[in-house]
Amino acid sequence: MNPITKIDIVTRPEKLEELKEAMNKISVTGMTVTQVYGCGLSKGHREIYRGQEYAINLVPKVKIEIVVCEVPVERVVEAAKSVCRTGKMGDGKIFVYPLTNAVRIRTGEEGDIAIMDPKNA
Repeated sequence: MNPITKIDIVTRPEKLEELKEAMNKISVTGMTVTQVYGCGLSKGHREIYRGQEYAINLVPKVKIEIVVCEVPVERVVEAAKSVCRTGKMGDGKIFVYPLTNAVRIRTGEEGDIAIMDPKNA
């Protein structure tokens, strides 16, 4: 059984389409995308609305969750870094987690087979 790894990418919303294309090119077949709000080192910014200044502490981001066992984790991380990097604060973060198991609900299959494309298994 191949090790199963989860990669979370939190980045700018405008990078989503390019990131999806990059993942497709390296044979990542599935992902979960969520619109999220967060802040990191930047602590947000200040905006003026109707003459009143407001602290905007949470900035809109997208969170892309990818689980791999066949595609090397390093390829996913490198592709995400090259697409999402602008060199400015707010590019985001990538988190990598080992997973102990995955279960395909429809069939009950467990382990790496549960996340593999049935055509390739």
